[in-house]
Amino acid sequence: MTWFAVIGLCLMGAMSPGPSLALVLKHTLHAGRRQGMVAGFAHGLGVGMYALAAVLGIAAIITTSPTLFTLIQWAGAAFLAYLGLKGLLAKHATPTAIAPAATNSSHAARDGFLMACLNPYTAIFFIALFSQLVDIHTPFSVKLLYAATAVIIDMGWYMSVAWFFSQPVWLRRLERYSVWIERLFSLVLIGFAVKLVWH
Repeated sequence: MTWFAVIGLCLMGAMSPGPSLALVLKHTLHAGRRQGMVAGFAHGLGVGMYALAAVLGIAAIITTSPTLFTLIQWAGAAFLAYLGLKGLLAKHATPTAIAPAATNSSHAARDGFLMACLNPYTAIFFIALFSQLVDIHTPFSVKLLYAATAVIIDMGWYMSVAWFFSQPVWLRRLERYSVWIERLFSLVLIGFAVKLVWH
């Protein structure tokens, strides 16, 4: 039953709207399915880092060190603001919603991974989750199972989002609004950057 609780809470965390969703959609609509799924895969790896650190008790260092927490918080805000401003200032001379080669996969992987790593509230989420489910008597194999569950769910969700919105029926509908969608996602990222530093 504990494992099902982990599944349910990780699903809720992954599916909640936020900057990660905006980033994956941005890469998907701007550069195609491959880049969107790469961003989702890399985001899952970043989430997995925090999940593993939480089950092992390492993530608590972040929440108990105000300096470290603030550094990650400000780095995350700067990264979100950078992505947002980059999107707003990008040239939109031609539609890019169905141009998979427009963005290098390494950029999508970098953005997805850093999106997860530079969000200190991810650590707080997993500490809150696993502090209720894991103790000194929990076998190491079970801890790894919980962390792996978080990775698989996060990857699965965002890669599914990329796959779904890269379907031709969606791309045809969204192509005509690609410029405005790009700007909307950019503003969303900037908004989350402001929220992160003012929280």
